[in-house]
Amino acid sequence: MAFDLVHYFAEQTEIQKPQLFSQYSREQRSTAIFELNALTLGKLIQLWRSDKNKLYQEIQNIDPLYLQGIARHLVTSTHNQSKLSSKELETALMEVLELQFSEIKQLDETGHFGQTGLGELLNGQLEHLSGQADDWVWSTNQLTELIGSKPQNTEDISLDETMKEFNQMVHTAQTPNTTHDDHTTEVVVESQPVPFWSKIVAPLIALAILLFLYTQYSNLIH
Repeated sequence: MAFDLVHYFAEQTEIQKPQLFSQYSREQRSTAIFELNALTLGKLIQLWRSDKNKLYQEIQNIDPLYLQGIARHLVTSTHNQSKLSSKELETALMEVLELQFSEIKQLDETGHFGQTGLGELLNGQLEHLSGQADDWVWSTNQLTELIGSKPQNTEDISLDETMKEFNQMVHTAQTPNTTHDDHTTEVVVESQPVPFWSKIVAPLIALAILLFLYTQYSNLIH
């Protein structure tokens, strides 16, 4: 398994670039830094695939103009959906790219990877990048095989759906089994919009019930 560069780069960016996104909250800053590191690292993988000889030489020399060219290509991509302004995004990408190139160069020199070893390291990042960003990131850096890898957040149990099922159950129970024409009263339980607080309180109530039952069980066996 290849060393996880995307999380390492994100941590180093937060440490080495304290001015980057300093105007945002800690959570917003961390999210933005990680997203941009995923964006740029994915682009480096794509560039390596296109021309590994050129990228390897650029890593050894670190030309600011080359980094700017990568940043502008990402900013102007039709797939780019970053919430940052174009100017802010380009500046931030330049900072992140400079750090990534410097860190990769240092890793290469320290670990004596060479071009072959460095290629294995970069290509091995796919497993670490998978599911770590929204699809627009992979479309923008052309790492399209990762599109759809991010899990979708879904609620396991919807209280609204539960009320609808209960309503259907009551309706079914009230339906007569015989063929006579007696009138029956249909009980309808209307589903109401589920308040946000109930999604927080419901698990706590369930936990309290489980703890109560466990206490009663412990008293019985003792």
